[in-house]
Amino acid sequence: QLQLVESGGGLVQPGGSLRLSCAASGVTNDYYAIGWFRQAPGKEREGISCINRRSGTTNYAESMKGRFTISRDNAKNMVYLQMSSLKPEDTAIYYCAAVEWQGLACSVRVNYDDWGQGTQVTVSS
Repeated sequence: QLQLVESGGGLVQPGGSLRLSCAASGVTNDYYAIGWFRQAPGKEREGISCINRRSGTTNYAESMKGRFTISRDNAKNMVYLQMSSLKPEDTAIYYCAAVEWQGLACSVRVNYDDWGQGTQVTVSS
C-alpha cells in the first residue's frame, strides 16, 4: 500500500500554469502506475493522466491531451502534473492515486487502490 501526498495547488488566473506534485511513500517495487484525477463540485471524478513507474509510459484521457503533462522522478518517488493554459472549468480538487500495474501502457479507466487527500486548484481572475 502506498501513501500519497499531493501539493502545488492554489489560485491561478485563467491562462496561467501550475505544477502539481505527488509524493509517494511505502514504495517496495516498480510495478505500479500513478494517475492524476480531478473532481469539480457537483461533478463526477474524471481521470486526467497516468504514468507507469517502471517504463515511464504515459497515457492521457482524450479531453486532457495538450494542456496537461505528467512526468516522474523515481529517485525522489515523485510524480508531477504540469498544467498550462488553465481555464475556470479546470477548477477542482486534484488527486493522485496508485494501482499495481504489470503492463506497459497504464489507464485512468481502472480502479485505483491508494489515494492522496487531494489539492485544490482554483482558476479565477
